[in-house]
Amino acid sequence: MNEIVRGLRLWFAPQRLREEGDTPDYRFSLANERTFLAWLRTALALIGGGFAVAQFLPDLPWGVRTCLALALLVSGVLCALRAVNHWVRCERAMRRGEDLPVSRFPTLLSLAIAAAALAMVVVLLFGWDS
Repeated sequence: MNEIVRGLRLWFAPQRLREEGDTPDYRFSLANERTFLAWLRTALALIGGGFAVAQFLPDLPWGVRTCLALALLVSGVLCALRAVNHWVRCERAMRRGEDLPVSRFPTLLSLAIAAAALAMVVVLLFGWDS
C-alpha cells in the first residue's frame, strides 16, 4: 500500500524521481516520454471513438450504443492513467538500473478493442433490427 501511495505521489511530483539512482542516458528518458505520448494518443482516440459511437449511431438500441460507447470511454480513461503510471515506473527502473516493468495492460486493452471492433463489425454487417 505504501508503495502505491509513493507511486501516486510521483505522478504529481516527478522531480522526486531525481532522488533515486543515477540519471540514465537522456535518449532512454526521451524514448520513455515518446511512449507516454503514444499511450496518450491512444487514449484520446478511444475517447473520441466512444463519443462517435454515442453520437453517430442513433439507429442502435440505446443499451447497445451506450455499452459500446462506455467500453471505449472507460478504455480511454484507463489508457491515460496507465500511461502516466508506466512512465513513472519505467523512469524509476531506469534510474535504479533495474529491468523495465512488464504489464498485462497492453494485452487487456487489445482484447477490449478487438471485442468492441468485432461488435461494431457485426452490427455493420447484419444491422440491428429491434
